[in-house]
Amino acid sequence: MLRRRRFGDVIARQLDFFEQEHAGLIQECEKAVEAYDRSERGEAEEAFGDYQDLVETGTEILADLRDNFALSLDEPESDAYEAEFNRSVRERLPRFALEIENR
Repeated sequence: MLRRRRFGDVIARQLDFFEQEHAGLIQECEKAVEAYDRSERGEAEEAFGDYQDLVETGTEILADLRDNFALSLDEPESDAYEAEFNRSVRERLPRFALEIENR
């Protein structure tokens, strides 16, 4: 049985907003992965570092979206929202999920 997520609608809108407003960043991440995959051994470390920088930027933007909304909630609700947001990022935008819980 599927359980409806309490904050599902607002989180979906936030992730839609992120994907629209930061489409260029998402595309740059995809290009950076392709560049890493094509890079020679001596260039791979730098190419991967470029990718990591882009992912970190996206993760920070998502964490800011999450944290700004969480400020409008009471603490128990805020904790539930944050966990649901992080889970949604893992499902929908997994490249940005690795470090989101640490932000």
